[in-house]
Amino acid sequence: MRFSFVTLFPNLIKGYFSDSILKRAVEDEKISIDFYNPRDFTNDKHNRVDAPMVGGGAGMLMTPQPLMDTLKYVRETAPKAHVVFLSPVAKTFRQNDAKRLAKKEHIVLVSGRYEGIDERVIETYADELFSIGDFILTGGELASMVVCDAISRNVDTVLGNSASLSEESFEEGLLEAPAFTKPKNYEGNEVISEFLKGNHSKITDLKRELALCKTKYFRPDLYKKV
Repeated sequence: MRFSFVTLFPNLIKGYFSDSILKRAVEDEKISIDFYNPRDFTNDKHNRVDAPMVGGGAGMLMTPQPLMDTLKYVRETAPKAHVVFLSPVAKTFRQNDAKRLAKKEHIVLVSGRYEGIDERVIETYADELFSIGDFILTGGELASMVVCDAISRNVDTVLGNSASLSEESFEEGLLEAPAFTKPKNYEGNEVISEFLKGNHSKITDLKRELALCKTKYFRPDLYKKV
């Protein structure tokens, strides 16, 4: 699967793929990563990609021409590209979105900067818009990496153990149950005894009960749906 990042700061993203699971995924050619910098497409003689907002307002906005030309080039060279803009003014990215998008051949992740992106670019080229939460970042690169990571781990064989996916939070609309490792007693804190008895049916039932409790406490909005 191919991921293309449209960003003014590719170096902010490159390092994320230099270690751990995603590094192996790139090396094993399960995913590929490339970059498009709108500065390489600007017609401005000073290499600018931003301008004041029409109608007033604090800060600068990414102008249409560099991004339009960038995405036009992407569409012409990669017709199957699915273009995703990251913005706080969008629906929240969910696990189901990650699973669905993992079936695409090519995802293009567009990162905004400054006060955002001229709306005409979004209206022209966006296949989807996502927010990763109700907060504001200095740029869309972190959000793009979050979305890429979530999608990548749902691509076949990226994770070593595919069973890990079925046991995670949100798979049944619940948060994941508490998990433990050895030793069974650490500084007076013990593992739940039922987890040590080897009765997998009882362990499964207990994990679901604990997942329900955890979801009710931390995410009552999800619990109501369950």
